[in-house]
Amino acid sequence: QVQLVESGGGLVQAGGSLRLSCAASGRTLSNYAMGWFRQAPGKEREFVATISRGGKATSYADSVKGRFTISRDNAKNMVYLQMNSLKPEDTAVYYCAAGGWSMFSTEYDYWGQGTQVTVSS
Repeated sequence: QVQLVESGGGLVQAGGSLRLSCAASGRTLSNYAMGWFRQAPGKEREFVATISRGGKATSYADSVKGRFTISRDNAKNMVYLQMNSLKPEDTAVYYCAAGGWSMFSTEYDYWGQGTQVTVSS
């Protein structure tokens, strides 16, 4: 079992930045690829970014490419999502997930409870 807890969400103006953190406990985080997903009101959960177990490979949704950066610190059992140049359409609940290196949520076994990000125009 892996327990994931996200933090760092909040309210920010368009163009601003936020850094989300995901703290893991239980099994060693380095056993899993990690992903960030988000879900806006009335919409399905969507892929944001993923990072390989060792952190050398990353992949992003086209909508966030060049603005968001996923990273991890396996020694600290932490995963991060640096979000720059935020737009109102980035408003959503952001979820951290552990599992396969994939853009599909079904490939992830463990999920956090989510953290709200609200971007005002």
